[in-house]
Amino acid sequence: MKKLWVAFAAVLIASFTVLGWVGVRVYQQAPPIPQRVVTTDGQQLLGPGEVQAGQNVWQAMGGMEVGSIWGHGSYVAPDWTADWLHREALFILDTWALAEHHARYDALPRPQQAALRERLTALIRTNTYDEATGTLTLEPVRARAFAANQAHLADVFTRGRSEYAIPVGALQDPAQLRLLAGFIFWSAWAAGTQRPGDNVTYTSNWPHEPLIGNIPTGDTVVWTGVSIILLLAGIGAMAFYYATRPTEEPLGEVPADDPLLALHPTPSQRAVVKYFWVVSGLLLLQILLGVVTAHYGVEGSGFYGIPLDQVLPYSVTRTWHTQLGIFWIATAWLAAGLYIGPAVGGVEPKGQRLGVNVLFGALLVVVLGSMAGQWLSVKGYLGTGDAWFYLGHSGYEYIDLGRLWQVALLVGLFLWLFLVVRSIRPALRREDEQRPILTLFLISSAAIAGFYFAALGAGRTTNLAVAEYWRWWVVHLWVEGFFEVFATVVIAFLFARLKLLSLRTAGEATVLSATIFLAGGIIGTLHHLYFSGTPTVVLALGSVFSALEVVPLLFVGYEAWHNLKLTRATPWVRNYRWPIYFFVSVAFWNLVGAGLFGFMINPPIALYYMQGLNTTPVHGHAALFGVYGMLGIGLMLFCLRALEPAQEWNERLVRFSFWSINAGLMGMVVLSLLPVGLMQTWASVEHGYWYARSAEFLQTPVMNVLRWLRVPGDTLFALGAVALVLFVLQVGRSRPVRRAVAEAPPAGRTSTP
Repeated sequence: MKKLWVAFAAVLIASFTVLGWVGVRVYQQAPPIPQRVVTTDGQQLLGPGEVQAGQNVWQAMGGMEVGSIWGHGSYVAPDWTADWLHREALFILDTWALAEHHARYDALPRPQQAALRERLTALIRTNTYDEATGTLTLEPVRARAFAANQAHLADVFTRGRSEYAIPVGALQDPAQLRLLAGFIFWSAWAAGTQRPGDNVTYTSNWPHEPLIGNIPTGDTVVWTGVSIILLLAGIGAMAFYYATRPTEEPLGEVPADDPLLALHPTPSQRAVVKYFWVVSGLLLLQILLGVVTAHYGVEGSGFYGIPLDQVLPYSVTRTWHTQLGIFWIATAWLAAGLYIGPAVGGVEPKGQRLGVNVLFGALLVVVLGSMAGQWLSVKGYLGTGDAWFYLGHSGYEYIDLGRLWQVALLVGLFLWLFLVVRSIRPALRREDEQRPILTLFLISSAAIAGFYFAALGAGRTTNLAVAEYWRWWVVHLWVEGFFEVFATVVIAFLFARLKLLSLRTAGEATVLSATIFLAGGIIGTLHHLYFSGTPTVVLALGSVFSALEVVPLLFVGYEAWHNLKLTRATPWVRNYRWPIYFFVSVAFWNLVGAGLFGFMINPPIALYYMQGLNTTPVHGHAALFGVYGMLGIGLMLFCLRALEPAQEWNERLVRFSFWSINAGLMGMVVLSLLPVGLMQTWASVEHGYWYARSAEFLQTPVMNVLRWLRVPGDTLFALGAVALVLFVLQVGRSRPVRRAVAEAPPAGRTSTP
């Protein structure tokens, strides 16, 4: 066991050293933000601080929830970076063509078009930023292109665009519109201008824009090949490991009766039930908002004729949809930690129930307060001063909370950590076979509380490249990293308390699996940052380690088969089969959603064309809900079953829920999101990224039919979720059927797991 811990520690130290070093490079080589943007004839386009002020306008109105920047954000409106770059290029080409050939660029013979493109490429890609003075100098024709693009943006946000799901009057202040244009111009300038001393742009030639020579770099192609080779090598190594590993330690005789029947839940464990009610409510609300958000893709100004966008614009519904997904999943996992704590320690710490109730209230305040603040910010009621930043919308997808709510969430997470640690402390003091698994439980719990600190790295004036670096610490390391380690530990411990697994075997397996997963997962965070204004070392490291991250997911069938065998161990285990079935579905979606659909977009050459297309939500839905959502549901059902092992469950509801949720999720992905994403990928390769995200392409009859094909899968999924909520409410409100005493044992007595 000591060797396993040494390997685990070595992976953590080495991986975070590399990730920290890359972070320093990101800070050093982020695209510079000019203090002044001027033309060669003396005209000033932007003054000191105006790019950052435009970034604040963008953040306050929803930021990444209104289209995307550098490919990160929502999918209905354009990617503003690619859109600006393409419009600027066409404006300049037409200006030159009309002045020199008396015809628009499209009407010219190909040799003349080619000559103008070469001239345009030299103009756009030449870096004219003076680091000493902080001044960016442009040719006058680019100033005229700036004015034309600014007028286009003003028209979009004042008059609205149904095809972009942007309502009338989304932004009307001319000064704010000019600042917004300045920020988008900066993002496009960084995407089209070469780094000093290099032949690639600050975004590694992303987006694909043939008019200015933005095509995949040699690094993009080479490191894609390397990542595929390492994936195959990793698969071979894992296959060898599974083929040669020793036989698992025999558990011995499985108990004839459920070990939990004779035990009593503590007051704090019973107090956790209301967390599951909230999980159910947030799940339903998230699905409702998901239906509305998806519908905006085909009817951007309303919901079946109702002008809903005037009250709940797309940017709000999508913000709430993504945020509530994280909230209900995290709440289910946190509740499982609170439930398992007294079971581990064997005692109920004094005041534990009060702490659980206080944390419950705090979580409700954060959820409701942040949602209200985001609506006020997007609607413009918080202005662009300080209020939007602290109370409103951060502008960054998945960490959309205003700064006050982010801090409040951090406080809540550390309160949760305190409650968990104090409940398991008696067990940590004991030198027994469960100590390894408890140590990993403690490490993952501390990481869950601490890693949300990374959200604070994205501030009001933080360079977007730096903000993206810290945002993905939260999305990838917090959600996809240590939450998964935590869930693995909890599942293993629950099986061990049922005496279906050896604690020693479970401890070794969890430390080993955490080491393997984090070996690729920590540095693999960088695959989100290939084209986000980061240096090319990010592309090399991200491609290699994201491939290694996929390797263990290809062998999750072993885990699924092992869990299925547990349901057949003895008749009483059948009472736990539905929680176990959800754990089995986690293994399936780990392979499909995180493995296959994840690797589909992870290699650099794939992500170069696919970033921000509907191939991204294919992976997002299948991995976030399929893996982490199913885990949350499984943990919730396991805790509810352990509270009342003898209770008769309405298995028709939970059976319908299980199959409907899984079938609906698969239908949503393969019937709609995947075909739309693949067609967008073709458009991106063939014509340019701007076209794949344009209304001209997305609003064609074929694309609308494909988006409508979400309805069957979404409907089945929603029905399954409703059945699950009804089941949870039914189980959670039931009265004890086997209790000889009304309350749990006093402090010092053993509690149920």
